Amino acid sequence: MTETTSTARAGSGQALNLALATWAFAITFWAWNLVGPLAALYSEDLDLSSNQKALLIATPVLVGAVGRVPVGALTDRYGGRTMLSALSFISIVPVLLVAWAGNLESYPLLLVFGFLLGIAGTSFAAGIPFVNAWYGPSRRGFATGLFGAGMGGTALSSFFTPRFVQWFGYTQAHLIIAAALAVTGVVLMLLMRNSPTWQRNDQPVMPKLKAASKLPVTWQMAFLYAVTFGGFVAFSTYLPTYLKDVYDFDLAGAGTRTAGFAIAAVIARPLGGVLSDRVHPRVVVLVSLAGAAVSAVLMALKPEPEIPAGTVFVLMAFFLGLGSGGVFAWVARRVPPERVGSVTGVVGAAGGLGGYFPPLVMGATYNEVTHSYTIGLVLLVVTAVVAFLFTYWRLPREERAPTAPGA
Repeated sequence: MTETTSTARAGSGQALNLALATWAFAITFWAWNLVGPLAALYSEDLDLSSNQKALLIATPVLVGAVGRVPVGALTDRYGGRTMLSALSFISIVPVLLVAWAGNLESYPLLLVFGFLLGIAGTSFAAGIPFVNAWYGPSRRGFATGLFGAGMGGTALSSFFTPRFVQWFGYTQAHLIIAAALAVTGVVLMLLMRNSPTWQRNDQPVMPKLKAASKLPVTWQMAFLYAVTFGGFVAFSTYLPTYLKDVYDFDLAGAGTRTAGFAIAAVIARPLGGVLSDRVHPRVVVLVSLAGAAVSAVLMALKPEPEIPAGTVFVLMAFFLGLGSGGVFAWVARRVPPERVGSVTGVVGAAGGLGGYFPPLVMGATYNEVTHSYTIGLVLLVVTAVVAFLFTYWRLPREERAPTAPGA
């Protein structure tokens, strides 16, 4: 089947289904990031240490990372419509449980239910293959990049969650998110459709994951996504705490600035996909890693608020978002279509895990005397440089996207 025929079969449903998938991604990511914007509140109420606070912030990321592997494989079998709808409904439960744990002021329960909250973060692994099926190879960078803008749900959470708590109360804020998830699930069931080109894959999950793990591209892209998207996740969840510790912003002020950080990444991610279609993902990823390394150096110098510091944070977000879009445009080029769901699960998991460990490192290396995170930022610079050299020297610049067998 030619790309033109494939696109024609997809028809006019492309835009609607891309929009619905992006919305579902944004709302579930808002739920996934409920704990981070309120970390300072939990820290004060529960008298948490720096390490305890970092663990609380990082815990939801863990399931959101590891859970992407089975979700990606299950999406190959059941389709994105079913999986995104189900994840929207299932995520309601941990959102309400986190609210209950917070009212009890129980740190152990917050950790347990925050762990379950990570289910909401697995939606990415369902959305990528869903969107990928709606678009031909030459447009997949654009489509996956625009879908990836749904990670702006972290911006919504950073900006609105602290304010909802102030305006309506702690429990009511969580009820609002639960209601948004319920409405999203219903809308997806009524309006969303799988692409006509999508074909159900009933192979057992484990053999599919094993097959995906044997592809070198899986681990190459997993490493790069762990650095780019993982860096974004780490900053978007830990930045409210960072800004409170380093610049002494209050809860709402830190949330507003974190939202600005996330918005910059949201804008850059589809741009990374579009540029990858026009030039090459390898170039986009190299620019991203170089920019992230330079931005981390500038952050370690503790620039003054507002303009110097704000500019540095926005640049960091922009480069990380650019790289996230470039990596998945690269996945669309190099991975056979029948393996996209499985590979997406593994790569997405790596991205989530890349966001799990940095908050723990930041919490462990925080200098309470100088109010600085210099060691953690230096480690980020080293990681970005290693990833840059790996991309430059080891990864190919292929010119043609793979096609399905018999295409």
